[in-house]
Amino acid sequence: MSDSQIIATVFGSSRPSDGEADYAEARELGWALAAKGFTVCSGGYGGVMEAVSRGAKDAGGSTLGITAKFFGRDPNRWVDKVIQVNTWQERLFALIEEGNCYVICKGGTGTLVELSVVWEMLNKGVMRRKPCVAIGEFWRPIVESIREVEQGHSSPWAEMDERLLYIAANPQKAVEYLLRELWRLDHANDVPAAK
Repeated sequence: MSDSQIIATVFGSSRPSDGEADYAEARELGWALAAKGFTVCSGGYGGVMEAVSRGAKDAGGSTLGITAKFFGRDPNRWVDKVIQVNTWQERLFALIEEGNCYVICKGGTGTLVELSVVWEMLNKGVMRRKPCVAIGEFWRPIVESIREVEQGHSSPWAEMDERLLYIAANPQKAVEYLLRELWRLDHANDVPAAK
């Protein structure tokens, strides 16, 4: 798998505006992803979605926006290609399906649902393993609370909890994690030839 074929789906709040810290962080993320050859996929509207698309375009990268007729809005101007679906639910699953990996930025209930669905699909093995990383300390209390419950049960958590959802300090660390995990997953079945 070459980097140019890798789509990173980014989830985050629609609320941040240009000039705000969360917008700047998402723009930095978009730039960092595109600089490493990722196509940046988002929900295509404002806030984090706009910022990551804008950052990707700043770096000369490609962007994909998955929108829904349900919202009745146009995508942001930094989206190169639009896939429009009808409903919020179709949009969520299209965002998941398009991604080879996922980045979770700060967000509200919508982002929490997106994180939860991706995390659960990975946990239950209903999709192939794909790297998923949350940025910053915002999600840590939620993640740690869930891990406390899950660690006491027989599940993939005991061996793989950090690989199901990793928390990175910043956008650069998130991209480094994605590259490392994508490489590891891509080479997991490589067995050296017998001599």
